[in-house]
Amino acid sequence: MKLWNKKIAGVTVLSMSLLLAACSGDDDEAANDTPDNGSDGDTESGEQVEITYAAGVDVTGATPAIIEAFEEANPNIKINFREMPADTGASHDTYVTSFSSQETEIDVFDADVIWPAEFAQAQYALDLDRFIEADGINMDDFFPGTVASGNFNGRQYAMPKYTDAGLLYYRTDIVETPPETWDELFEMAGELNGEGGTEFGYLMQANQYEGMITNAIEFIAAYGGQVVDENNEVVVDSPETIAGITKMVEFANADFVPSNILSFQETETNNSWVGGDAVFARNWPYMQATSNDEEASEVAGNVGFAVLPAGDAGNAATLGGWMSMINRYSEHPKEAWEFVKFMSGPEGQKISAVEGGRAPTLEALYEDPEVQDAAALFSNEEFVATLQNAVPRPVSPIYPQITDIMQVELSKALTQDITPEEAAANMQEKIEAAMAE
Repeated sequence: MKLWNKKIAGVTVLSMSLLLAACSGDDDEAANDTPDNGSDGDTESGEQVEITYAAGVDVTGATPAIIEAFEEANPNIKINFREMPADTGASHDTYVTSFSSQETEIDVFDADVIWPAEFAQAQYALDLDRFIEADGINMDDFFPGTVASGNFNGRQYAMPKYTDAGLLYYRTDIVETPPETWDELFEMAGELNGEGGTEFGYLMQANQYEGMITNAIEFIAAYGGQVVDENNEVVVDSPETIAGITKMVEFANADFVPSNILSFQETETNNSWVGGDAVFARNWPYMQATSNDEEASEVAGNVGFAVLPAGDAGNAATLGGWMSMINRYSEHPKEAWEFVKFMSGPEGQKISAVEGGRAPTLEALYEDPEVQDAAALFSNEEFVATLQNAVPRPVSPIYPQITDIMQVELSKALTQDITPEEAAANMQEKIEAAMAE
């Protein structure tokens, strides 16, 4: 996924490689306790407490605006900002190195939506439930998928900060009404291919990388399948999952996609789309901005977007975005929570939307006129519907291993070296084995 730019936010999801030691049931119970680090917070005594907030590069100005607003409202807490690498994989590895050593330098940190379960299992993150309960935070105010991404074994370890989800783009000068189902899209992409100077009916991300997994999850979920269920059980070898994989294979091998579709990532999709090459394309919300850049786009003014098509079980879009977490060994957990609560609350998310073009995770903010004015997507009912239907990737502490297994097996299916049934069976066996370790 892509990072949010000034107008439209997206999230870049990268494959990550690391192996974490599994924790026993006793360890999981221990993860619910705040370690004795010698501090319960000093704000009540009137002394100023300094905490360190770590997050990736932000060129929008939203981060300093949020910090300034928080410090103004909380004069006893000073935020020291630590800028992390733009490469999310590098940031992830830095956090792992720091937290595995029980370092206390970082108090609050931003986390990709695929990290919370891993960090919770490894006991790097603080359980937030007691704070949420004490302050009466209603988690139902957030989009469900964003909450689920931060929940592990029934406990909330991360608060939703901003979100993202896949969309279907279409040429409004060619298409009057976007397709409602994947079968309709397949038919329309074939029939309209070549119209309006196009070369392709549909574009997607099918290269062997994390972006391909986000496409696969959308197909699988649309047909009622899952990879890992809410009980952390592997359930990928099912008729529903096989149906989703089968449909994805059909698209990847259709005569209306580029012959090199298996090399397409987001960049290739975007470049081909803005060049006027396709009738339909699946991509992240950021492409709405690049599509309508009159200086760089051949399709400016002729682009519409809709929720991704439905399968047998309905519509589904893979969830992206970022969350806020607290280092389990923070010396100032109460003050850290105050900052996390602010960033994920209405005021912080509004600043993030208005200043940074980032999509809120609080549904009510989409009714705010200032938020609606910040980006065209924020006032679009189709986009909000997409966020409501967004589904997380497998919430698991070994997600890096799961995605690697899925990428290999699904790529074999897309090249038709194995059948969708074989791909599902292979993933079931290999993911179960990885979890057993």
